[in-house]
Amino acid sequence: MTDSTTGPVGSTAVLPPVAPEVAAGALDLLPARLRKRVDGAVAKVAGRPVETAPEGVLVRVAEDTTVTLRVTDGIVADAESAVCDCLLAPACLHRAAVLSAAPLALGSGAADGGAEEPGTTEAGAAGPAGAEAGAAPEAGTRGAGEASGVDGVRLDGVRGRALRALGEAATAVLVSGVGGSGAVHRAELLHAAHSARLAGLPRPAATAVRIARQLGEARSDDPAFRLSRLSGELAELLDLVRRPADAAAPARRDYRPEGPLRLYGLFTEPVVTASGYAGATVYALAPDGTLRTRSDVAPGGPGRALQASGTPLPGGCALTLRELGDGAGVILTSPTVSPDGRIGGGGQVRSVRAEGAGWREAPLAALWERPPAAQLAAALAWSAEPFDSRGAGGDLLFLDGTLTGPEPGGGAAGFAVSGGPVLRLAAPDERPELPYAENLALFAARPGLALRLVARVVPHRPDLVHVLAACWTGHDGEDVRADLGLRRLNRSHLPAVRGAGPARTAPPPALPVELDLLRRAVDRAVAGGRAVSAAAVEDELPRRLRAVGLHTGAERALALAGAAADRRHDVLGRLLPADPDGFALAWLAASVYTAAATEALLLAAWSPPEIPESAAG
Repeated sequence: MTDSTTGPVGSTAVLPPVAPEVAAGALDLLPARLRKRVDGAVAKVAGRPVETAPEGVLVRVAEDTTVTLRVTDGIVADAESAVCDCLLAPACLHRAAVLSAAPLALGSGAADGGAEEPGTTEAGAAGPAGAEAGAAPEAGTRGAGEASGVDGVRLDGVRGRALRALGEAATAVLVSGVGGSGAVHRAELLHAAHSARLAGLPRPAATAVRIARQLGEARSDDPAFRLSRLSGELAELLDLVRRPADAAAPARRDYRPEGPLRLYGLFTEPVVTASGYAGATVYALAPDGTLRTRSDVAPGGPGRALQASGTPLPGGCALTLRELGDGAGVILTSPTVSPDGRIGGGGQVRSVRAEGAGWREAPLAALWERPPAAQLAAALAWSAEPFDSRGAGGDLLFLDGTLTGPEPGGGAAGFAVSGGPVLRLAAPDERPELPYAENLALFAARPGLALRLVARVVPHRPDLVHVLAACWTGHDGEDVRADLGLRRLNRSHLPAVRGAGPARTAPPPALPVELDLLRRAVDRAVAGGRAVSAAAVEDELPRRLRAVGLHTGAERALALAGAAADRRHDVLGRLLPADPDGFALAWLAASVYTAAATEALLLAAWSPPEIPESAAG
């Protein structure tokens, strides 16, 4: 017997994704004495066998005890779908541990904001542009747990309570740090997210679910966990709590019918998320100059990403995602399209193959005509928009340039951008199943080769881009176009270049070391919590920040260290309770400042130097 989701009965399987409210509800049923043991039980579950069953999976948590998870549409969707056969069920540690160990489901209602997009960046909290002015929350405003903030709006009733609960849950995680935030902290976040979704606060609810998911990755030592990304998500949630007008903004994920849609394929990207989903996304250009995407993402690993690139487009034309990305075209009639550019399916959609375009032909060639610095500015502005309002492909860069060879002693390929800086080319995913790294190693051996690239900005790294697709002139003089995550190249695909290639005229752009040290201190505070935050900000750091002109950064560093170490006494000498909201506000100020300063300096590093008027003539 087989199941469309889990495979043959009895074969080795993995835990399926669980709806956030189901995972949180399992902990609610536990008495206090068992709640203290959940983290240890979760660690034990990681080593227990998981077997497929007709309706889902079986987890043998003990010799005589089994937890069964029933899967509907790829996830454990409700509490009744998780059953333990012990006498204490459902208020048992076995069931709670299994559900806590499972990944959180993507797209579980509005709270999650839909499936993770390829290219979700690790940017910090959205902050105003400018390195030294207005880059931090104002002193004296309400703390992170309040429901009215700097935008002057106050949410009352159910929405106000939901937003306060989100702030309190996020602050508790920040105070405890990743190392001290266990299953109970995740459950509080998920409860608050569920309440916020029901109260009509989709954006902060989605952010809270993503934080809970990343905490689970950290606790399970998932190699996909990124501390900088968790830091950015926490900053976004705490900032939303202080800005109720933004927190209450409606979600924009509904698919709506659209008239005939002509698309020119651009490239196809494999998608492998940290939460157990995989697939492929094709990017295509509409005649109005906007990008559209079509994805096939479902539970699975890297192998599924390669398989999904062969998924046909809806409507019956038999054109696959990969074929469209390789340069074909398509006309869709009666498609459904979301506000962020995702193309849906539906029984009414029809499709027919059409003529495509090369990267050097209209309309695709226009993507490479904007100056690199202007593209970077647009990508950074995109990353500061609400998660569910970002248009498709807003973080992509379209760069022309020439390979400069590997760094001395080996390493990443260098790339001299036409009208921009010299950069390092990096793989967005280094899993061996995806050929990114191998293909970039071939590029490093071809200095002097001219390339046209589609890349993605890497926050905090002005010297680096993640390369997704490339085009170059082949042996026969015709353009060769390759999706670097799907097509495994060899040396015969790249023509030899006479000479040694261009010398590196300038080192790759870099941010001040002092700003990077402050960013690391902000991230270490997330890792270790309040207890290590004071030590994370070295005594020498404020002085070094002032020495390079980052005076506001020095103030933010001192404020963070002071808030972390602040344990005042009353008039009788008794130690007063710690102020978690004060610590959260100081940390948020440092985080927002660091993100804003990084953005300003990154843009400056990419901008071409101004030519004096006397020299211009």
